[in-house]
Amino acid sequence: MITKLDDALRFHAAALGLRAERQQVLASNIANADTPNFKARDLDFAAALQSATGGGGDPGAALALARTSARHLDAAGAGAAAGPLLYRQPAQSSVDGNTVEMDAERAQFAQNALHYEADLDIVGLQIKQLLAAIQG
Repeated sequence: MITKLDDALRFHAAALGLRAERQQVLASNIANADTPNFKARDLDFAAALQSATGGGGDPGAALALARTSARHLDAAGAGAAAGPLLYRQPAQSSVDGNTVEMDAERAQFAQNALHYEADLDIVGLQIKQLLAAIQG
């Protein structure tokens, strides 16, 4: 019973975590819009979600940390689920080498926030359904 409950919520937990990480990346892009030679970054959400939910092998394989001592601890789950950050290709080049396009970044930020809220609503509805089933 507990495993079914865990399976029902695992997908949404992974999606929420990835959406939060993507929101941080997009916010960083917006914050560095005036920084010369800053390269806008993003993550491939679909690929990262597939990897995080077990569809694409080990999500942390590409981001394993180098350990210079046997006493170093593994960083299990420390941002490894998102996968590598990709660079955005700008539609129009800038003089200072910055690839942040504010209109595109704001649109991606708003869309990601909307998806995050939708995921939260879905999780809330699932929990309410489970409670209703338990209570009878």
